[in-house]
Amino acid sequence: MNDYIQTMRRLIGQERLITVGCGAIIEDELGRILLQRRKDQNNWCLPGGLMEIGETFIETLFREVEEETNLIIEAPELFGIYSGPSGCREYPNGDKVFSVQIIFRVTSFHGELKQEGPESSEHTFFTRDNLPQTLNPGQAAFILDWAEGLMGPIVK
Repeated sequence: MNDYIQTMRRLIGQERLITVGCGAIIEDELGRILLQRRKDQNNWCLPGGLMEIGETFIETLFREVEEETNLIIEAPELFGIYSGPSGCREYPNGDKVFSVQIIFRVTSFHGELKQEGPESSEHTFFTRDNLPQTLNPGQAAFILDWAEGLMGPIVK
């Protein structure tokens, strides 16, 4: 968790906080999407995370993807901007957020994919018609938009 979030949590406790997240729809050469299984919720989501004060969307994306996957991404393209009621969630620890998500599509990357990290227990590529049943509820919309073949940028 970044310093901003920690500072705000000390001030407001578990009340709703607006956050900005950046995530990557990373496609391999077979057109499959990379998903990670979260340790805290045991569901599947995109690599990505929360923006820190002063960062750009792209800086957040590159930092979070590398931290979580060990991959260096290239030439991200805007896939969608997601907001609305689905962004309201409560984490298992009781913290509430309203999350705005900026999602990018990436088809070029390099590096050795790591399987486990502090937040994830595995990374797997999935085809559009064989996604896992347990998608992260806060991210299902953009993963399913990708599976349906929608072209960005999507604004919801």
